[in-house]
Amino acid sequence: MGHSIIRATLLACSAAWLAVTGPVFADEPKPEVKPLKLTTTANHTKFKELQQQFLTGPDVTKACLSCHTEAAGQIHRTKHWKWEYLNPATNQKLGKKNVLNNYCISIAANQAACTNCHVGYGWTDNSFDFTSEQNVDCLVCHDTTGSYKKESGTGGRVFGKDTEFPPGSGNIIKGINLSNIAQKIGKTSRDTCGGCHFRGGGGDGVKHGDLDSSMAVPEKELDVHMDALGLDFTCATCHKTSSHDVAGSRYAPTAKDDKGIQTRGKAGSGNPATCVACHGNGPHKKEARLNQHASKVACQTCHIPTFARGGIPTKMEWDWSTSGKLDKDGKQFAIKDEKGHNIYESRKGDFKLGEDVVPEYAWFNGHVEYTLLTSTIEKSETERTPINKLGGSATDGKSLIWPMKVFRGTQPYDPVNKTLVTPHTTGPTGYWKTLVWDKAIEEGMKDSGRPFSGKVDFVKTTMSWPITHMVAPKEKALGCVECHSKESRLAGIQGIYIPVRDNNRLLDTIGWSVIFLTLLGVIGHGALRIVTGRRH
Repeated sequence: MGHSIIRATLLACSAAWLAVTGPVFADEPKPEVKPLKLTTTANHTKFKELQQQFLTGPDVTKACLSCHTEAAGQIHRTKHWKWEYLNPATNQKLGKKNVLNNYCISIAANQAACTNCHVGYGWTDNSFDFTSEQNVDCLVCHDTTGSYKKESGTGGRVFGKDTEFPPGSGNIIKGINLSNIAQKIGKTSRDTCGGCHFRGGGGDGVKHGDLDSSMAVPEKELDVHMDALGLDFTCATCHKTSSHDVAGSRYAPTAKDDKGIQTRGKAGSGNPATCVACHGNGPHKKEARLNQHASKVACQTCHIPTFARGGIPTKMEWDWSTSGKLDKDGKQFAIKDEKGHNIYESRKGDFKLGEDVVPEYAWFNGHVEYTLLTSTIEKSETERTPINKLGGSATDGKSLIWPMKVFRGTQPYDPVNKTLVTPHTTGPTGYWKTLVWDKAIEEGMKDSGRPFSGKVDFVKTTMSWPITHMVAPKEKALGCVECHSKESRLAGIQGIYIPVRDNNRLLDTIGWSVIFLTLLGVIGHGALRIVTGRRH
């Protein structure tokens, strides 16, 4: 009886299932269920223009432009393409071609290597055609396969088949499947942006300190916004783009944002990449005192307690003057630290690295003035030459206290012309191969178009980088004691009174004495009133 009931139930269920799905036979192929793509309205694998073999990057761009007709023209108007910016506040025309630094020193003398991070193809020298639409590299920002690779030393070229480069060198560059990459393009990601921005300055984490490969798939502790298992922000979430122009600038940062929250559909002149653009000027809903701090202190100061805390060290100092040493066999050598990172190389000199670094702090109003190729400087034996001068003070009404990575360098200098010089530090004639400074500088200065006296000295320099990534969870933000103590993080900040940090022992003693005497007088007066009241 029990078996009959079970059998009847199973037959009824089977009939109901067949009524819904239809019969299924053993030899009948199961229908393919394709996942619904929610991030795009186009399947590029279906485009005939992309179903061909591409031998070069410009060939791919030509196919892209057959549909995206205005994209290259938009790119041409951006900083990513021009690598230059006219700062209206300083009237300095800034760019990779005329701005120096104190790590790799200069792009002007090393274009074929440094332009590997340009959004174009073939910028090896000053003859590069910036008007060509086909020179625009679409794939470097829109690749989703992770297999796209621009070859160093080629000016950012890519190759669709195995190619000897340079011609006659015997060096074979392995080709990549450009057709497959083009058919699988998508939105920008942390990986595509990080391909260049994580590795600025010649290596992972070298330049910024708050941008390195640990930010590709970060945990919440490293960055609360980009947390891969949480909010999962991409770079474009904050650096919102209009017509391929990415918000945000290292040349003219927004140090103090008074525009408030950026609302969709509402025209505004604010920078969507600031903290205020999302959180407003009063983000601490239950802490009015903290909101008062926000009028003097940048959000990043409290919410980025340290940088380079993802396990990737950042360079803090680079001394080119010690390069050129050889081992006992007359060969170049390197010295590594306990974690296997180079802290000396014959071709580069000494490095100091840092992890979990406490920033230095400064008043900053967004005004930045750079030392250029054309700038003359006076060498000082006691002070470092600033590569960039940050404006700001406690009284200008435009400044906040910002966290900084301060990079310190020792780099070559022309003592006759009193200019910083631009040596070849990459390529077949680079100093890394010749270990001869005068030759490397002579050729580098020729490439950059600057005069060179033939004499070489070294000068100590400093360069400041505002820290704005690696935002910690609110539970890890700085506490009061970090600044309001005798060992304050803000020990070097002038022009503002910080309780506890600025307490004077003598004044405190006098103040507490006055309070004590006042209290004693009140108690004594009260006691006398009680005694005299009883007599009456």
